[in-house]
Amino acid sequence: MTERLSSGTATRIGLIAIALWSTLALATAATGAVPPFLLTALTFFIGGLVGLIAALRGPGLRVLRQPLSAWLHGVGGLFGYHFLYFTALKLAPPAEAGLINYLWPLLIVLLSALLPGGGLRPAHILGALLGLAGVVTLLVGKGLTGFSPAYLPGYLAAFAGAFIWSTYSVASRRFGRVPTEAVAGFCLGTALLAFLCHLALEPAIWPSGGREWFAVIALGIGPVGAAFYAWDIGMKRGDVRFLGVASYAAPVLSTLLLVLAGYAEANWSLGAACALIVGGAALAARAGRH
Repeated sequence: MTERLSSGTATRIGLIAIALWSTLALATAATGAVPPFLLTALTFFIGGLVGLIAALRGPGLRVLRQPLSAWLHGVGGLFGYHFLYFTALKLAPPAEAGLINYLWPLLIVLLSALLPGGGLRPAHILGALLGLAGVVTLLVGKGLTGFSPAYLPGYLAAFAGAFIWSTYSVASRRFGRVPTEAVAGFCLGTALLAFLCHLALEPAIWPSGGREWFAVIALGIGPVGAAFYAWDIGMKRGDVRFLGVASYAAPVLSTLLLVLAGYAEANWSLGAACALIVGGAALAARAGRH
């Protein structure tokens, strides 16, 4: 199905993933005290089921019969990133760990040069750096204070997570023959590994009440479900460089949603971050047209 998509259409589908990821913080805040690995297991299980239902209406479960390399790429990317991200948040202050983790859009832009016909231009790199500056500005307003050698293991975990996610994203182009529906299997594999981590590392605190369960289900259908299918299409068929730069919009949109929902307050850094990220995306879009 995705083979018939134009690059522009696939890029727009990839942007849907970024929009969905911007709702992640707001929806996660509504899940209460559910620990991160259990939340990952529940939401990826739901996301995997969504994909399986779609596969049953189309090519069927045979889409799960993929080479071992595809499974290692899919599960390794999805689970590896989340494992390292949560580890980083435990070992380092969230603002600093988040900043290092958000090097992944810049790494996507740089790694895209390795793809056939990469066509990486200086404007792509400048756009990505402007996006990174926007995230720095945003985090300064939220309490980014500096880096301490005491948190080096957490910083390394955050960078490793950024590298794994950017590698997974760009390498998806190499697995262009693997149908997007196969991501359902990768989600279920990630759910299983996350649940094992939960059993080994966390207390069992399940969602309490209908509101928290609704938030978990919404996460599984949207930011942890449809988003990964949309991202797969964008990475395989769309403009990888532009999507990398545009990814910096996710933390800003996320903060805007938190402000609108009353979980955070607007400040100068939010407006400055918006301007920097929009400018970076505009540069990347112009370079892509050339």
